[in-house]
Amino acid sequence: MEERFRVFKEVAETKNITLSAKRLHVSQPSISLQIQNLENEYGARFFDRTNKGVALTNEGQIFYPYVLSILDILSNAKEQICALAKDQRQRIYLGATLTIGEYILPSILAFLHKTQPEVEFKVKIANTESISKDVLEKKIHIGLIEGPVPWHKDFNVESFWEDELVVVIPYFHHWASRDSITLAELPQERLISREGGSGTRRVMEMALKERGFDPNQLNVTMELGSTQAIKQLVSAGLGITIISSLTVSRECDRGLLKILRIQDFPIYRPLSIITNAQTTQTKDERIFINLLHDHRLLSDVLSKDNNELEEYENKLCLTHPAVSSQEGQEHWQGH
Repeated sequence: MEERFRVFKEVAETKNITLSAKRLHVSQPSISLQIQNLENEYGARFFDRTNKGVALTNEGQIFYPYVLSILDILSNAKEQICALAKDQRQRIYLGATLTIGEYILPSILAFLHKTQPEVEFKVKIANTESISKDVLEKKIHIGLIEGPVPWHKDFNVESFWEDELVVVIPYFHHWASRDSITLAELPQERLISREGGSGTRRVMEMALKERGFDPNQLNVTMELGSTQAIKQLVSAGLGITIISSLTVSRECDRGLLKILRIQDFPIYRPLSIITNAQTTQTKDERIFINLLHDHRLLSDVLSKDNNELEEYENKLCLTHPAVSSQEGQEHWQGH
C-alpha cells in the first residue's frame, strides 16, 4: 500500500505518468496499474487523463493531503526504528541563532561533553529563518531561537530563558558611576548597533516604539554584524551599545565594560526551543531540552569558564541526580 501512495503522490505532483515512471525507476504500465488498483481500492477516480497528461479530480484533491500525511508518519516511524537499530540516538542535530550559538551553547556543550561523553552534537549557527526551515525539514532536531519565532503549525515552541537587552558602556565612560539612565539620554551618545534586520536590533527598535520613542532619534554611528566586534569598539571608547546582557557578563566581571539599565524600561526577549511537532524526541534530546529548562543548573553552567567546568561537574555529580547516574538522568527527565 505504501508503494501505491508514493506512486499517487509522484503522479499528482508531476502531472505526468512518463516522468513519474522515470523518477520512480519503474515502467509506465506499472504506474498505471498502481493507480488503477488504488482507485479500485477506494472506489473513486483520482485522475483525469488527457493528451497533455493527468490532473487530480475533486476526489484526488481530497485524497492528496491524506497521502502526504500517511507517508510522513511512515517516514518518521522508519527514522526512529533505524535510530534504534543503528544506535544513532546518541547524535543530536542542533541549530542556534547567533547570540545563543556564541554565548550560551558553547558552555552547555562543554558541560554535556563531560557528563555525557557518548553523545555527539552536530551544530549549525545561522539566522532564524534558516534554523526554522531546517527544523521543518527535519535536518535539525532542536532549534534555539532568540526573539520572535515564526509561526508554523508543525512547530513546538518552548521558552527556556528571558534575555535582557542592556546599555553597555566602557568602564571609563562618564556614566560609569551610575546604574541606569533615562530613555531621553540615549540620543546623547554615539551608538554602535547590530545591523538592520538582526534579531537584537529588531527587538530593541520594537521595544523603543512601544514606549513612544522613535529609533531614528538614536545617534547610530556604526552598524556591525558581529557582537564581538561591537564589544571591542565600545571597550575602546568609540561609543555605547544596546546588546544582550549574556554577551557581556565576562567583560563586566573583568572591569572592561559596564551594564546600565534604562529606568522603568527593561527590554526582554524570549530565548526559545523549537522542535518539529511531527517528530518524537530521543532520550538524549529530552535530556538536552530538560537541561535548558532547569534554570538553576543552566545559570550555574553559564557562569563557569571552560577551565572551571571539570571541578564544578565533580561537585555537581554529588548533588544533582541528573548527572550522577543513569537512574538520575531518568529522574531529571521527569521534571
